[in-house]
Amino acid sequence: MTVDSPGTATAGPQDAPGRAAGKSQTPPAPAGPKEVRQPSRGRRSLPGGLLPYLLVAPALLSMALLLLYPLIRNVILSFQELNRKEFITRETVWTGFDNYTELLSDADFWTVVVRSVVFTAVNVLLIMAVGTGIGLLLNRLGKKMRLVLSLALVFAWAMPIVASVTVFQWLFDEQFGVANWVMRTLGFSGYDQHNWFETGFSTLVISLLLLVWGSVPFVALNMYAALTTIGSELYEAAKMDGANGWRTFWAVVFPNLKPFFLITTFLEIIWIFKAFTQVYAMNKGGPDRASETLPVFAYIEGVGQFHYGVAAAISVLTIVMLVAIMSFYFRLILKQEEQL
Repeated sequence: MTVDSPGTATAGPQDAPGRAAGKSQTPPAPAGPKEVRQPSRGRRSLPGGLLPYLLVAPALLSMALLLLYPLIRNVILSFQELNRKEFITRETVWTGFDNYTELLSDADFWTVVVRSVVFTAVNVLLIMAVGTGIGLLLNRLGKKMRLVLSLALVFAWAMPIVASVTVFQWLFDEQFGVANWVMRTLGFSGYDQHNWFETGFSTLVISLLLLVWGSVPFVALNMYAALTTIGSELYEAAKMDGANGWRTFWAVVFPNLKPFFLITTFLEIIWIFKAFTQVYAMNKGGPDRASETLPVFAYIEGVGQFHYGVAAAISVLTIVMLVAIMSFYFRLILKQEEQL
């Protein structure tokens, strides 16, 4: 105990050795909220709402330079007459909506539109059906066979497009193709030197097989990943109720994976509808432009025929069609999310 003043005594720790008696010790700090440490002067914190925009800014800037600017330039070009003469003289001739009215009144354009829609629909149906089947197979296979099949799917998916087109051209070659050899082996006549690229329909069928072969791995691998999210108790309950495989798929798998089917179908429609390299490299839109889809039609009109304004209008109309399809699927996805 220490005495600070006459008649007043305060309790405190014992005096340390060597410390003069009668000296008061430093009083304890008053109780209260802890002092907030101020940031050092060299480092300044960013406002809380600004940091996310700074992180996203490089991606938005890249998209604006690589996508938005060419899109705006393409729309402007679609309102101009830019043929070989204007391209050489660098003359700007504004035509308003003439390119669009010319296309919308052209029977060939609507033939290409119908062909593109049918080609896309058949492709997407086959891709989703085959991809879903392979995904279900992956879910039932053992580890070793699942690894082998997954590697085969990845290799098919990773093959460059031009290389895969070359392989399919060789498979359906008129003289040395495997397809003609298989048909002759099965006993069919007339396939000694059959030209599979003789008509636009057969050319589109070969392009369809190529697109299905290249797109199935994406659907199958994603389907297998989605199946791992379904609990085994649901399969056991369906089995106890006596459901077969087909009934189990529609009662268990499809309801739980409906968002997966919606978004995958949506992505495949965009992918197939705008597919250019597979169709053009197969036979350059021939014969007689009978295998052209909208992207190939726009390319041939622009680069091949030097009708750049018309080609720009074709691409703009293609984008409008895709946006209409996207809005339809976005509505389905939003309805699906409201139900969850």
